[in-house]
Amino acid sequence: MLKSRENIDQPIGRLMVHFPNQMIIEPVTMTQENNLSVTFEKRGAVALVTLNRPQALNSFTRQMHHDLWAALDQAEADPEIRALVLTGAGRGFCAGADLSEFDFTPGPDSIKRADPGPIIDQAFNPTTRRVQALRMPIIAAVNGVAAGAGASVAMACDIAIASPQANFIQAFSKIGLIPDAGSSWLLVERLGMPRALALAMTGDKLGAQQAKEWGMIWDVAEDAVAAALTMAEKLAVMPTQALVATRKLMAGAHTRSLSEQLDQERDAQSALGQTHDYFEGVKAFLEKRPAHFKGE
Repeated sequence: MLKSRENIDQPIGRLMVHFPNQMIIEPVTMTQENNLSVTFEKRGAVALVTLNRPQALNSFTRQMHHDLWAALDQAEADPEIRALVLTGAGRGFCAGADLSEFDFTPGPDSIKRADPGPIIDQAFNPTTRRVQALRMPIIAAVNGVAAGAGASVAMACDIAIASPQANFIQAFSKIGLIPDAGSSWLLVERLGMPRALALAMTGDKLGAQQAKEWGMIWDVAEDAVAAALTMAEKLAVMPTQALVATRKLMAGAHTRSLSEQLDQERDAQSALGQTHDYFEGVKAFLEKRPAHFKGE
């Protein structure tokens, strides 16, 4: 595992000139006790996953991506867990990529060595895809700055709740790059082209309250983690498969015509109509009692 780095003071990571030639990443099992860059805590039917490099504003290293995937795997492997909260340790949610992992040492192949494409393909894109494909609802508790890919990950979650001091920064333009990890898609979907393009070009901060007013996040709460856990506990006793199917339908809705979407809804309803939770929900309604969903 990479050792954490000190003295970060920029929301887009730090730029250094040393890079390890090769990194071998071993599979890991997440537990609360492990000293990992991501921690996992089971709270009943809810998993609390915390990005845990607070001294670096939880900026992503390659190992941190793998630790996060391991935490998501652990949550998905536990049938008792039916919702997940993702947050950051310390005063930040996630400051995007740790730029010290890029090799800017002068010399042969310097352009190739500094190319961000491989780490995007091998780490950031898989992370966004994993979040979007999770078998349960995932809620981002944005406790502080969410910059660059950190903002992308927050937007990739089903629901985002931010603390009043949180802000979202599309920091890419300040280092000569474009929004990645899904931001060029998620920003337009959430905010519309005028606001998305202005934020991406300027790299200006978007405060939590304005992010709520513009539709980037669901809510602002003084204690974002507590609010996210409350939301997760609510979702954890609901029909999990129906919630995830709703995510999939809505995420792809803008790529289909209304007629095509109607067909997608029909097919999803037919599949859900074969689940335990559908029969339990209807039976509970007819019997005028609370439903007891199992996520099955």
